Amino acid sequence: MDMKYRFCGRSGLQLPVISLGMWHNFGGVDSYENARDIAFHAFEKGVVHFDLANNYGPPPGSAEENFGKMMRDGLATHRDEIIVSSKAGHLMWDGPYGDGSSRKYIMASINQSLRRTGLEYFDIFYSHRYNPETPLEETVQALVDIVKQGKALYIGLSKYPVDKAMEACAMMKAQNVRCLIYQDRYNMLVRRPEEQHVDFLRDEQLGFIAFSPLAQGLLTNRYLNGIPVDSRAARPSGFLHREDITPEMVDKISRLNQIALSRGQSLAQMALSWLLAKPVVTSVIVGASSVRQLDDSLEAVDAPDFTTDELSAIDSIIL
Repeated sequence: MDMKYRFCGRSGLQLPVISLGMWHNFGGVDSYENARDIAFHAFEKGVVHFDLANNYGPPPGSAEENFGKMMRDGLATHRDEIIVSSKAGHLMWDGPYGDGSSRKYIMASINQSLRRTGLEYFDIFYSHRYNPETPLEETVQALVDIVKQGKALYIGLSKYPVDKAMEACAMMKAQNVRCLIYQDRYNMLVRRPEEQHVDFLRDEQLGFIAFSPLAQGLLTNRYLNGIPVDSRAARPSGFLHREDITPEMVDKISRLNQIALSRGQSLAQMALSWLLAKPVVTSVIVGASSVRQLDDSLEAVDAPDFTTDELSAIDSIIL
């Protein structure tokens, strides 16, 4: 497998088509040795973009701390060969200043994140979500100042309503700091970015990076024969619930799985390949609990192109 890279919007920055997300499996409750092995293997395979956020763990902050340890364990010698992104916007600490999008919270967050990781700057720093309780111009000014202070090279937006994202981009451009990239949930089952953001991304010439490409595990073979006791759907908390695994959903997954098998892929690999076939997609963030799982995901990079019939069949199942 030879990693492929795509230019991120109207910029000179290229991202690998597969990026490593550290939302799960890289926190303080996880095996550091396993997390390190995954990250180092990713780098060796050309996955040079590591995606973090201040609250990733658990506990919050521990994924950044572990990444800082990985830097000290060897990645630091390759700092100029990797892209590190982080974010602020969700609940991080108790009290009125540990959540939201105020200047107070954003500035405190990036300073804490830089300390935890031991980095001098982030390549990309995101506003993790739109917060209607904070004036948008306050949030944008903080992001602009972060770039001008050298704490981040580029700014990204995550999960913003399209009208607010457009306003934010205009405010940034007015101060000669262009938004680089937009991040959102996107997969075969969640098509909202197609409906609301594609025109905006094209008009603003932004990169787009998709997270949750496997729909929290739905787009795998895990739920074809029930709900495993160790699966996300079996846990009392999380984004995927038992009630999401309906007979109708299992039927869809089963039919998609048959298409994947006919292509010589697993369902998870096909879900990644489907995203990578979208012209709007710059990169896809994948998680991994093992080196083997990461390698399985990377095989999607070399997958055969989809035929028109295959794409039509997928849409007929989903839409």
